[in-house]
Amino acid sequence: MNSKLWRASLAAICMAGSMSMSVAADAASKSSQKARAETQQELEIRKSVEQVVTTPGAIDSVRKTSYGNFFEVVLSNGDIVYADPSGSFLISGPLVDIKSKKNVTAERTKELQQININDLPLANAIKQVRGNGKRILITFEDPNCVYCKKLAKDLVSLKDTTIYTFLTPILAPDSAEKSKAIWCSSDRAKAWNDWMTEGKTPSGSTACDNPIAKNMELQQRLRINGTPTMFLADGNRLGGYVPLAELDKSISEAGEKARSK
Repeated sequence: MNSKLWRASLAAICMAGSMSMSVAADAASKSSQKARAETQQELEIRKSVEQVVTTPGAIDSVRKTSYGNFFEVVLSNGDIVYADPSGSFLISGPLVDIKSKKNVTAERTKELQQININDLPLANAIKQVRGNGKRILITFEDPNCVYCKKLAKDLVSLKDTTIYTFLTPILAPDSAEKSKAIWCSSDRAKAWNDWMTEGKTPSGSTACDNPIAKNMELQQRLRINGTPTMFLADGNRLGGYVPLAELDKSISEAGEKARSK
């Protein structure tokens, strides 16, 4: 076994994921408990990879894939790498099915990032109802996020949607204070929109009971590393800013998919 080669192969992944691995370890452990039992060969692959990724709980799952002769190793920071059956080599990067031209890694990542929105503590989010509110959009946003402000201006025109916004201050030292002031305002939705669309500083107290700490824990469990991050009615995730027309279409399609289940 060439551990030096493995360390070189995984250096970028380990560095990128080192901060998020520790906070995601508990969630990864719970997820693993719910997963199927790993086969003996998969356990051997896990032991081999653990010699490189040594952070406790850094490996979420190992499974034999249905494509090629690979084993999929999901790290607790959400990254996916692949191992050969002997546990001697690791592949880092997207795996593409040449015949179908399908990015297998991207599709699997999307699947792993799906959530059940009914499990979210929506009482900890700012709620806004547009029109009849039949469609659903859930966002995780930072009050200092430039692209969140661009999104907020777009969402003013969004029709027939209930929007739940989890305040997740991850970008700047004063993000938490702004989030608390917005939450503690008499009209949270107005305070949020006034700040995000017009730059009006929230005047609410920062001393009220607020869910900001819980939102941060939720953000870590869901492996949200940037804002805005959005979830649709079918549990699919959208990372980053999405133009309004594209977002509107995605919201409708996700709603139809969720209703058909």
